[in-house]
Amino acid sequence: MSPLVMKFGGTSVGDASRIEQVGTIVRTNTNGGVLVVVSAMGGVTNMLFDAARTALAGEITRSLEMRDAIRERHYAAARTLGTGLTDSLAAAITAITDELGTYLQGIGLLRELSERSMDTVASIGERLSGILVAHGLGVPCVDARLVMRTDSRFGQARPQPEAIRELAARHFAPLLGAGKILVTQGYIGSDGSGTTTTLGRGGSDYSASLFGAALDAAEIQIWTDVEGVLTCDPRVVPQAHPVEILGYEEAAELAAYGAKVLHPATIKPAVEAGIPVTVRNTMLPEGRYTTIRAGASSGLPVTALAVRKGIAIINLRQETMMDQSGFLTQLFDVFGSRGTSVDLVSTSEVCVSVTVDMAAPLDLLEKDLSALGSVEIARDRAVVALVGERLRQTPAVLATAFTALGDIGVEMISMGANEINLSLVMKSDNSGEALCRLHAAFFEGGRE
Repeated sequence: MSPLVMKFGGTSVGDASRIEQVGTIVRTNTNGGVLVVVSAMGGVTNMLFDAARTALAGEITRSLEMRDAIRERHYAAARTLGTGLTDSLAAAITAITDELGTYLQGIGLLRELSERSMDTVASIGERLSGILVAHGLGVPCVDARLVMRTDSRFGQARPQPEAIRELAARHFAPLLGAGKILVTQGYIGSDGSGTTTTLGRGGSDYSASLFGAALDAAEIQIWTDVEGVLTCDPRVVPQAHPVEILGYEEAAELAAYGAKVLHPATIKPAVEAGIPVTVRNTMLPEGRYTTIRAGASSGLPVTALAVRKGIAIINLRQETMMDQSGFLTQLFDVFGSRGTSVDLVSTSEVCVSVTVDMAAPLDLLEKDLSALGSVEIARDRAVVALVGERLRQTPAVLATAFTALGDIGVEMISMGANEINLSLVMKSDNSGEALCRLHAAFFEGGRE
């Protein structure tokens, strides 16, 4: 049987009780063997970044106190796990945190913090959680840096799948099999010279996906603190519920418009290999969850809703723009020259409307664009996205949406090029009510 890959995030391994819960979950799924991929304990990665920046500021003593707090947190968890804080486990935790102390002192003395050094510091969290979780489960831990081969783009290293497959066969496969459990870390890797690298934020999901593809896993499970991908943000719409089946493109669109459970780019290797990815809740292991796979669909015209705030609409009016060859090229050259990414675009005979992030240099863009026509900028807008694989096949969606919105004004409409995303731009203050009304119309039988 093919192994199962189970990735547990920072909240899932945040303390001894959570790690014990992980052990309970893992031990019920060992038929084909389980590769457990762990993140750093919740909050530890941020503590490591803070410690490095504190050292860079010359506050070496303070940075070492932060190191000590990280050490004690792992000691405390170990004391109530498995056989307790054994001499060998204490020695391993001490060695890794002593190593951290050496790095922090070097950063403080040199007043230099390169991306390479930051990767080494940032890796400490995963290295500690890996040995801690393995101790709690009573199983081996293989350092992910032996398998996750990357290039040398520190801070955002690019994995090398063929090398990873070869190394996984050498270091993981012999320790996996029916009834066997193996622990490794997400997020961290090493380049061809053995120097530590990291995959960037979201890297643990990416690691699980790459390891799963390399091992031809039966399934990759992402264990977090929610029951899968929800129909909407539950903080805005309490009635939101998990989406049972989600296509890869649907997941990508939802992530782009605010859904934060996972970023689809991180699970792409698994999807391309035909391996299903499920998103599950560590605290509700028997609860609902979402399955993501290529070509899948919920069968609903709208699968989920998402919102992205902090948006501005730029309207450019030019009465003769359609008679000018290359007008749109000139327009987008302005955004390119200011390093600004354009999200949505809508055109008419005399007007082009685009959305950009509010962090863009709006005043400079207005000045540059005024050479092409009359410019108006509407700030503090939000994009409400309706996402669904069957959106393109259901013309009534637009009518249902606008009926539900009622008196909420929509200033711009855009249908994604893949026709599975209908984006509605409105005042940011109206987005919460809009989500509630749309969710009622599409997921609650039209209830007010």
